[in-house]
Amino acid sequence: MKQYTLRDGGTMPALGLGTWQSEPGEVGAAVRQAIEIGYRHIDCAPIYGNEPEVGQAIAAAISDGVVLREDLWITSKLWNNTHARADVVPALAQTLEDLQLDYLDLYLIHWPIALKEGVPFPETGADFLSLDDRPLEETWRGLQEGRAAGLCRHIGVSNFSAHKIQALLDCEGLGPEVNQVELHPFLQQNALLRFCTDHHVVLTGYSPLGSQARPARLKPEGEPVLLEDDAIQAVAARLGATSAQVVLAWAIQRGTSVIPKSVRRERLAENLEAANLVLTDEHMATIAHLDRHRRYISGEFWAKEGSPYTLENLWDEA
Repeated sequence: MKQYTLRDGGTMPALGLGTWQSEPGEVGAAVRQAIEIGYRHIDCAPIYGNEPEVGQAIAAAISDGVVLREDLWITSKLWNNTHARADVVPALAQTLEDLQLDYLDLYLIHWPIALKEGVPFPETGADFLSLDDRPLEETWRGLQEGRAAGLCRHIGVSNFSAHKIQALLDCEGLGPEVNQVELHPFLQQNALLRFCTDHHVVLTGYSPLGSQARPARLKPEGEPVLLEDDAIQAVAARLGATSAQVVLAWAIQRGTSVIPKSVRRERLAENLEAANLVLTDEHMATIAHLDRHRRYISGEFWAKEGSPYTLENLWDEA
């Protein structure tokens, strides 16, 4: 398995298991099976609502001798209603309790969005705090404090633009080591990848297979289906692989890590095998032409009436 070395040391496996949209009652079995077949990178978040079950599966795998804790890379994230500097370490401690761990390998700011304390998800514009009221730099100092306390070994961000990452790189102390964003052939994020590479930030792709399992309310009618794209299917046929394996191999060959989600053992194994698939320069060039700047997770749920956030200032795109 390819590994990425982070700026502050430590190596992160290129391919991991995502746990968003993995249902309670299924996610624990999926995590256990994933570890058994060779996954060492598990991506979590408290807002997914399943960290206690994920933690039980990890603890059981360690207790049963399937894997050592030091061989695992466990990521979790800080939710938007705990962005106050004083709230970061308690939120991190709660995640560690839920996951039954002494430390995280990586802790991320989940979104560059601030919500009022006690608001899990906004219903109106009044539920938000602006970044002037709750600066990301203050939140970042909270993550730095969690790392200094030994609660996490590496810190980073998710859904951040290059502009927002630069602001944190300019802060005193360690800057972000990872940025987790939506990333796939229809949303290749080439400029962001160049920025992250130049600044020694590992880019991780979520929804790498096109996020077909996301809630129906987030799926417009007639949207393009990534894995049904003719060019991707043609490359897969030439390689004797699946479309999913081609897309995952493409991500890794670009120098990004990737966290596909599945709860089926055969699909978990298929995805893991993609780390060994090699695409030719011709295959990579074919896929490079598929970029549509198409977000499956647009962030529109943050751009409510009265919210200080718009799609333009969320992604910092003109």
